[in-house]
Amino acid sequence: MTASTDVLYRLLVQGVTDYAIALLDPGGVVVNWNAGAAKIKQYTAAEIVGEHFSCFYGPEDRAAGVPEANLRQARETGRFAAEGWRLRRDGTSFWAEVVMAAIRDDDGHLIGVAKITRDRSEQQRLLQQHREEERRFRLFVKGVTDYALYMLDPAGNVVKWNAGAERSSQYKAAEIVGRHFSCFYGPEDRAAGLPEASLRQARETGRFEAEGWRFRRDGTSFWAEVAIDAIRDDDGTLLGFAKITRDRTEKRLQRLQVIEAKEIAERHRDEHAAASAFLDSVIATMPSSVVVQDAATGLIRLANRQAELLLCRCTGELIGRPAAVVLPAAMAALMDAALAAAEGPAGTDPAAVTVEASVETAWGPRMLRMRALAIGGRGDHPRNGLLIAEDVSDEHAASARIHHLAYHDGLTGLPNREFFRQRLGEVLAAETARGETGRPEASGGLSHAVLCIDLDDFKCINDTLGHPVGDHLLRVVARRLRDSLRPGDTLARLGGDEFAVVAAVPGAGAEAVALADRLIAAARQPVEVDGQRIETGLSIGIALAPEDGDTADELLRCADLALYEAKRTGRSRHARFHGALEASARYRRLIETDLRAAIARRELGLHYQPIVRAEDGETVGYEALLRWHHPVRGPISPLDFIPVAEETGMIHEIGAFVLQEACREASGWASGRTVAVNLSPVQFRSTALAAQVAAALAASGLPAGRLELEITESVLLDASSNNLALLQQLKQLGARIALDDFGTGYSSLSYLCAFRFDKIKIDRSFIREICGSREALAVVQAITGLSRSLGIVTTAEGVESPEQADCLRGAGCTTLQGYLFGKPVPAGALPEREGAAVLLREA
Repeated sequence: MTASTDVLYRLLVQGVTDYAIALLDPGGVVVNWNAGAAKIKQYTAAEIVGEHFSCFYGPEDRAAGVPEANLRQARETGRFAAEGWRLRRDGTSFWAEVVMAAIRDDDGHLIGVAKITRDRSEQQRLLQQHREEERRFRLFVKGVTDYALYMLDPAGNVVKWNAGAERSSQYKAAEIVGRHFSCFYGPEDRAAGLPEASLRQARETGRFEAEGWRFRRDGTSFWAEVAIDAIRDDDGTLLGFAKITRDRTEKRLQRLQVIEAKEIAERHRDEHAAASAFLDSVIATMPSSVVVQDAATGLIRLANRQAELLLCRCTGELIGRPAAVVLPAAMAALMDAALAAAEGPAGTDPAAVTVEASVETAWGPRMLRMRALAIGGRGDHPRNGLLIAEDVSDEHAASARIHHLAYHDGLTGLPNREFFRQRLGEVLAAETARGETGRPEASGGLSHAVLCIDLDDFKCINDTLGHPVGDHLLRVVARRLRDSLRPGDTLARLGGDEFAVVAAVPGAGAEAVALADRLIAAARQPVEVDGQRIETGLSIGIALAPEDGDTADELLRCADLALYEAKRTGRSRHARFHGALEASARYRRLIETDLRAAIARRELGLHYQPIVRAEDGETVGYEALLRWHHPVRGPISPLDFIPVAEETGMIHEIGAFVLQEACREASGWASGRTVAVNLSPVQFRSTALAAQVAAALAASGLPAGRLELEITESVLLDASSNNLALLQQLKQLGARIALDDFGTGYSSLSYLCAFRFDKIKIDRSFIREICGSREALAVVQAITGLSRSLGIVTTAEGVESPEQADCLRGAGCTTLQGYLFGKPVPAGALPEREGAAVLLREA
C-alpha cells in the first residue's frame, strides 16, 4: 500500500463515524479502533485498546460464552454476522448490527479480526413501534365483528379485511384478497357500473354512502349499509379506500314488518285485535326505540322496551304521560314536525321527517337516527305520531375516527395537507360569494393570507440529535404556532417540517406581515429536550388572495415561492410574493434541467485568475473558477447556477469534478504555483469530502502543499464541531486552508482560535472603498495586523486600480487578486504551459 493510498485508507476508516470499526488480535483483544467506535461505545482508544472485546457484551452473554463462540465462527468460517444487544461504557445498551471478518496474510495465517458494529437502536425502536401499531390496529379491526371492514387499493381490489367481513360475506381471506370488490354486487348492478360509480364518488368527494342489496359467497343476498372513504397521504396522493359494510337485513325486515302491520291494521278493521297483537309483538322485540303519541292529547300511547330503557332505564315510565314532558326536546320537536306535516291537503300521504341528532338520554348524550311520521287520521281512526329511533353513536364514532385519521397529522394532531386545501378552497369560495352578492364586507378590503412555513436547519437537528428529538420539536413548534393564531385562522402541517396558515387579514399585506412576525417570534424561544437546548427559526412565505391567486393551488404555489425567497435571503425571516419570483422560479427550473444535461455533456470548465505577491507583482498562484458556457444561451453566471446546484445536491458531483480538474491541470505547471479551489458549505455535509480531496491529489500527482482549499464562514456556523473535524482531516493531507470573504457576515475571531488557517481573504467590499474610506482602511489594517501576529497570509480580492494596490501594500497585505492583474482565463491561455514546454526543450 503506497503512502498516499495508506492515508486515503485511514481517512476512509476514521471518516466513517456511523460505524464502529475495531481491529482485534487473534485472541479477541482490541488493538485499534476508529472514531465511530468511540462515538457509539463511548470508550476512547486509550481506554479500550488492550481490552478483550467481550466487554461489550452483557453478563448473561459472557457467562454463556457468546463472545468466544462468535470469534471462533469468524476464525473458522471467515465471517460472523448477527444482531443483538451490546453495552456502552456507561452501562446503557443499544441494538447492534455486528460483522466480524477474519484477516489473513498471503500465507493464510490468521493475523487478526476486523469487527464492524452499527447502532441500529433507532431502527429497532421504529420497527417495534410499527409492529405494535400494526398489532393494535389488527386487534381493533379484527375485534369489530358487527362491521365488515375492507381495505381497498386505488383500483378497488381487496387488500385486507376483518373477521366481520368474513362473517358477513362467507368468503375466506385467501378467496377474496386480490379480487375486485364488485364481486359483492349483483349482475345488474355490475352491468350498470354501480361499483365503479361509488368508487369514483369516494375518490372525488372523499366519501360514498348508500344502502342496497349485496351478495354472499353462497349467492344469498343481504341488505347492506355501505360507506367508502378515500385514504390519502400528506401530499394528497390516493393510497386506497376504507370500506365499511353493515348487514341491515334484519332491521330492514323489521321496518317493513312495522309498515306492513300498520297497513294490515288499517285495511282489516275486523281483524284489528289479531293485527294489534302481532304489531305489539313486532314492536316489543325491535332493537330500535318506538314511541307513539296521541296527536289530540299529546300523551304517549305506546313505547317499546327499547325506548323505555333508552330514556328511563326502566319500564312503565312513559305510557300515559305527556310527550312534551318525558321525551327529550329533540324527539318531541321531531314528533310535532311530523304531525304538522300531516296537516297538508286532503288525499296526500303524510311525509316522514328524518334527522340525526345528539339527544340527551338516560345514558347521557347519544347520537340517534330518528324517523317520525303521522299515522291514522282516516275515518274513525285517531291520528297518532310514530317515532322510530336507532342509536348510531358507535357508528358515528368509528366514522369520525376514520375521517379524522384521513384529514389530520398523526404527530401533531393538526390538519394535514388535504384538509388545508379543502379549508382554503372553502374560504376562497365564500369570499367569491360575498363579492358576487355585493355584501358590505366584500368591499371593505377583506383579504385572506396564506403563509407557508419551514423550520430552519431542521434536517441538521434530526441528523445530529435523532428523530425522537426532532418529533418533540415539531410538536412544541406546532403548539406555539397554534397559540399565536386568532380564532378562525387555520394551521396545518403539510409534511416534514413544513406548516401552513390561512388567515383573514383585514389590513391585507400589513396584517399578514404582522402575523408572520408573531409566528417567527413564537418559534424563536429555545426548546429543552432531554437536556439539549435547541434553538430554531422559521422562514415564511406570504401570498394574498385574491391579488396573488384565486384558487388554493395558486396561492400555495405563490406562498411556496415566497418561502424559497425567504430562505434564499438568509432564513429566519419572511418574504412577500411578487411577480418576479415566478419568473425567477421558472428560470431556476430551467437552470436545473440544463445543468444536469451540462454535467452529462461536460459543458462545465475551469478558468484561472492569477494571485500576485504584493511587494513585486510576481504571480504565486491561481484561483480556479467554475464556468458554464451554454450551447444556446452562452455563458451562465455562477451566481445563477451554483445556488441551484447546492439546493439540488448536484454540487457534490460538480465539486468532485472541480477538485479533480484543478489538480490535474495544476500538476502540469512547471512553475510549481499553487491552485485554489472553492468548497461549498454543502460539500461539508458529506463525510467523503476528505477522501475526494485525497483521491484528486493521488490521481493527479499534485503535491498537497500546492492545493489551497477556500471555505466561507458559513462552514463554521453550520455544525461547526463536525466541520472543524473535517477541516483537520483536510489539513492532515497537507492542503492549505483559506478563509474566504473574511470581515463580512458573522465573522468571529473565535474561528481563528478554533482552527489554524493558512490564509485569510479580505472581502472585496472593503477593497472597493479603501482609498476613500478611513473606516475601510482601518478594517483592512486590523485584519492584516492580526494575520501577521498569527503567521497567516492575507489576500485582498477585487483589486481593480493601481491606487487600490498601493493602499493595500501600505496596509500590509501579503498577496493581491483582481482584474488589475488579470481576468480569469482557461488553462490553455496561461503562461504555465508555455513555460513548461520551454523547460522541456531546454532539458
